[in-house]
Amino acid sequence: MTQSRLDLAFPDGHPGGRVLFIGASAADDLSPLDPAQLTVLQGHFPDHQGLTARGFDVRTEAEGLFDAAIVRLPRAKAAARARLAQAAAHLAPGATIWVDGQKTDGVDSLLRELRGLAQVDDVISKAHGKIFRLTLPPQGLPADWTATATEVAPGFVTLPGVFSADGIDPGSRMLADHLPPKLPTRVVDLGAGWGWLSAQVLARPGVTELHLVEADHTALESARRNVTDPRVRFHWADARDFALREPVNGVVMNPPFHEGRQADPRLGAGFIATAARLLTGAGRLWMVANRHLPYESVLAQHFGQVHEIGGDTRFKVIEASAAGKGSAAPRKGARR
Repeated sequence: MTQSRLDLAFPDGHPGGRVLFIGASAADDLSPLDPAQLTVLQGHFPDHQGLTARGFDVRTEAEGLFDAAIVRLPRAKAAARARLAQAAAHLAPGATIWVDGQKTDGVDSLLRELRGLAQVDDVISKAHGKIFRLTLPPQGLPADWTATATEVAPGFVTLPGVFSADGIDPGSRMLADHLPPKLPTRVVDLGAGWGWLSAQVLARPGVTELHLVEADHTALESARRNVTDPRVRFHWADARDFALREPVNGVVMNPPFHEGRQADPRLGAGFIATAARLLTGAGRLWMVANRHLPYESVLAQHFGQVHEIGGDTRFKVIEASAAGKGSAAPRKGARR
């Protein structure tokens, strides 16, 4: 498990009373805390499942009041503020919020900001980050820190912290531009985010059923607001092990390639393997990826024909099918 700063913040163990922890991951060392007195808020499906398997009370929404809170900072500043506001909403004035974060996630700048708003004590530095204690002031935290939905495209809203929270991702836009005029009947959007690409799929003739798969619970809830077509089925799941009872004949995806700040092409490779498993023998995959990511060899392991059908210096759009899988050589023009 990842070594945390919690052992320094709580040398005598659990701080006492009911504690709300927002943002703990499945790999975190939570041994200083009492599981019987701890509620973890985690909307990322793999972390949610991992913490649940370890016996913790894990939820996507908090209820009632707590005696203290711990907030793990995300990368986005607006999302960090929103987590603090969320914690404050479940605490009484004068209660304690422990704030934990990496320097690369902006903990230093947030510490400076919070010192101008409330009492800050016990600042502890370790492992390229900090944890500190914030005493919630009587007036609470600024009202505009609360997460609010923002319209980033006509008819589409997002919330702080989700992927491409400021607007339509350019890779998804490029992929939509290169989809065929007519799509297969049953389609899966792996890693669908807040639903913009799914809406473009539904606008094509031919689609009778679309499965929208997303691991970020907040993004999925935004997608439910954005995509109200009755042909859609929503799945809060890890795309890398997602399964359906019946195969589909189309998959679209703009897979992630970062775990936190670390680039990890294995994420996209997992998406590709899932796409191949979901598709019928005549099914097709359409995906977009950053130009530098080495997905061609992974695609060749799972698909018989792989073609780059569009792109620029930043992105590549790929179409793949199982046709010809197992033959000695790909069709001329296929990228292996």
